Amino acid sequence: MRHRNMLWPFAAACIATPALAQDRATSVDVPAAPLAQAVHTLSLQTGTSIGFHDSRLAAIVVRRARGRLTAVQALACMLKNTGLRARRVAPATYLVEAAPVVAVSAPVAGPPVAPAMAESEPRDIVVTGSKRDIPLGAYPGGVEIIDGRSLSAAAAGHGNALLETLLASVASTHLGPGRDKLFIRGIADSSFVGPTQATVGQYWGNSRITYSAPDPSLRLYDIERVEVLEGPQGTLYGAGSLGGVVRVVPRAPELSTLGGQIWGGVQAVQHGGVGGDGGAVLNVPVLPGRAAVRALVFASSDAGYIDDVQRGLKNTNRVRTLGGRLGVRIEPGDGWTVDVDGVGQAIHGDDAQYADRGGNGLTRASAIARPYHDRYGLAEVVARRRSGTLDVSASLSYSRQSVAEIFDALELADLARPTVTPGSDGTIAAVGQTNQIELISAEGRIVRHSGDGTGWIVGLSLLSNRASLNRQTYLGLGGAFASAPLTGVRNTAQEATVFGEKTVAPLRRVTVTIGGRLTTVRLSGRSLDAVDLVALRVDPGAGASRSETRFLPSAAIGYRIDDSATLFARYQQGFRPGGVGLREDFIEHFRGDRLGALEAGVRRHTRRLDASVGAAWTRWTSIQADLIDGLGFPTTSNIGDGRILSLGVATKWRPVDGLEFDGALYINDSRVTEFSPAALGLDGVTLHSSRLPNVADASGRIGLTYQHRLAGTTALQLSGFGRYIGHSTLGVGTILEKPQGCYWDTGTELRLGPPRHGISLAVTNLFDTRGNRFAFGSPFLLRDHDEITPLQPRSVRLGFDRVF
Repeated sequence: MRHRNMLWPFAAACIATPALAQDRATSVDVPAAPLAQAVHTLSLQTGTSIGFHDSRLAAIVVRRARGRLTAVQALACMLKNTGLRARRVAPATYLVEAAPVVAVSAPVAGPPVAPAMAESEPRDIVVTGSKRDIPLGAYPGGVEIIDGRSLSAAAAGHGNALLETLLASVASTHLGPGRDKLFIRGIADSSFVGPTQATVGQYWGNSRITYSAPDPSLRLYDIERVEVLEGPQGTLYGAGSLGGVVRVVPRAPELSTLGGQIWGGVQAVQHGGVGGDGGAVLNVPVLPGRAAVRALVFASSDAGYIDDVQRGLKNTNRVRTLGGRLGVRIEPGDGWTVDVDGVGQAIHGDDAQYADRGGNGLTRASAIARPYHDRYGLAEVVARRRSGTLDVSASLSYSRQSVAEIFDALELADLARPTVTPGSDGTIAAVGQTNQIELISAEGRIVRHSGDGTGWIVGLSLLSNRASLNRQTYLGLGGAFASAPLTGVRNTAQEATVFGEKTVAPLRRVTVTIGGRLTTVRLSGRSLDAVDLVALRVDPGAGASRSETRFLPSAAIGYRIDDSATLFARYQQGFRPGGVGLREDFIEHFRGDRLGALEAGVRRHTRRLDASVGAAWTRWTSIQADLIDGLGFPTTSNIGDGRILSLGVATKWRPVDGLEFDGALYINDSRVTEFSPAALGLDGVTLHSSRLPNVADASGRIGLTYQHRLAGTTALQLSGFGRYIGHSTLGVGTILEKPQGCYWDTGTELRLGPPRHGISLAVTNLFDTRGNRFAFGSPFLLRDHDEITPLQPRSVRLGFDRVF
């Protein structure tokens, strides 16, 4: 059962005041600000004690209160339309809490912190990814925010693949969970995971989780929110945020709540097998109001649906996932909060999920299995102190990721040049690849907050990333296999950065933001396991080290048309440092690339309607991309310069309480405008090959959510969506210009029960569409094989959930 400690001191943000304080009218002037800051100010001005148990309420922006008011009157003004209320619990003592819930909310992430709005003016949402907690109405840029409490267990189990389903501006490859790459707003470099840094910065809370590695596909169970900041974010997030930033905020331990939740489900895939999933969360106050622990465990087995006709196997591509999270929060007093978190997850795929284009789209003929695994771990500590409008924080994190893959390369004639035609003697071959990445990052910053979006931030960050890519061949004949190493590469990047940003309001309703980031990167790279053949052509220890210094400026302007609408324009840059890569038998360098984007848009947020329109022009120079070399291996090269034009429209309409429609359309035109001489020398790259890979020329989504109370607290919840993905290609050059996309994806979910427990039924791919999400099975088979990656066939999941 859920237990709330009502004893002194109040958890999370209780403000101590003189014992003789009285609730009487006094002169009050509290500006609009996050709740934690506002109640502190009001407590000092009125001589009352005001606190709240739930630390999640701290960032909710409350309204301004001004005049000669009692504490009760001031609180009523401040909390209007926030879904919160102030309850008197003792003389001159008030507790801020969520008002009684009227609407039913999805239970997987726990009870909601706010009920449905009852008045026309909305509660302003805070963009925490700005690192300054800027209200959404004052944020001058493209942003999408997903409330973690709205995600069901079925949805959260998809990890970051869910973002592509919910947001039209997000795209992904589909090589398999733990092997994919995310792209935002058409900024896509390649389909392969090589030594290049990702184009999307991914963060878990305050910590970066990837650098030169695929998306670890961390499951989105028990999270507070996901924020997607669109466009380059170089000023605040530095290298590798060319396309934008995905920031997942996990739910922090609750200091005065003992409780938890469990969920589970069984899944059946048409034309495939049966799978299941389950998990549990437990929150335990160790010292009520001072310290708490929150633990999460989960596991899943996703059914396979690809049949291998050559080996006579069915449903070969089953994927198993096991993971968990442990968080500790301590609030020792004087405004300090210390969070210590650990995250771990392991993904194992029994085989690849591609199919041959012929047949029914769910079969292929292959001589060997291609299992893979992705193991990920993260540890972080964050210390923060908020004093009035000033916020000081420091964080330190360490992460390690290991990705191992097998690709088939039939009829390996020699170690240097595999062919792709099966031989009559039955010889088979495979290439194994293991990518080991270690990332250490630290950041300290000082922030001045304001409820109207003005303020400033200054910070220092340090980062060290080491990525080692090892390769081996496996030769087999008559059931016996032998292995031999191939040349690998190790890249190390060390960054030191100072950054800052300031927002001022020179005119009423107008804000201007100026920022910059100065980064020095030291790069080093060398070859690994150089074989004799390579040693004849390059130094086995081939490598180099050098330094790069980059300054990234940014500027933005915002205009509040009224309290619900914002017009904005923004310019920002991003970059990625260079490194060492492999091309056939040679070790070679690739340069850093740089990107600048100019965007403009308008956003409106009311109780009944949310709408946004944005357009962006992006210039990308010295584009780093992974291509296919003459041996069939992915290789990294600077392919030239390019430009990207994009237009996005998104809307949510709530005609009545409990019913919401959403729609989005994203149009993208990306081109390589000038190829480099090095790229033109690669197999298959010609002057007419101009399209950037993996991002559809058009994508869109329609959806609905409906809630209806049946009897008592029992309610019916229904959601559904349809998503269209337009035409795209696998990569640059004639070899990689394989078509993909042009399909519809659909899904629906039904839940029945009160908020604290219920049963659910989820169906995906309602029309059993095949499609082609990613035309790539093995890089060594691309020339002669015609492959597709189909959608998972129609699947049905029956589940349950319970909060206790």
